[in-house]
Amino acid sequence: MKYLQQLAIILSINFIGELMNYYIPLPVPASVYGLIIMFFCLYTRIIKLHQVEDVGRYFLIILPIMFISPSVGIIKSVDALKGQIASLVMIAVLSTITVMTVTGLVAQGYIRLQRHMKKESLHAIKELEQENREDIREENVEVSEP
Repeated sequence: MKYLQQLAIILSINFIGELMNYYIPLPVPASVYGLIIMFFCLYTRIIKLHQVEDVGRYFLIILPIMFISPSVGIIKSVDALKGQIASLVMIAVLSTITVMTVTGLVAQGYIRLQRHMKKESLHAIKELEQENREDIREENVEVSEP
């Protein structure tokens, strides 16, 4: 029953992504909408990780199987692709480098942001502690005055 509930949550998010793809006139695939919605729901804890974790792990395990059919299709159409192999390889290499670069830059930016936020929160905590000490000192002075 737990797996059916997790699958229902994932499929519901996917369905919402399909609806968004249908109604929003942008060239964004429904799966991307679904991923963004799932990320938002997990990040804001609308959906807890344990509510989708087991089925998500299963999907990751079977993910390579999903690439067999497209691979067979490409192998069947090798004759049509023979004249374009060099350009296809170049596109694949350039897009891979671009994706890796952008991903690395985004990850570095996120790490820097986390460090900055941590420093700011530590600074704010120190300021609050200092204010509390001053308040306590003022209260002690008021109490000790006759």
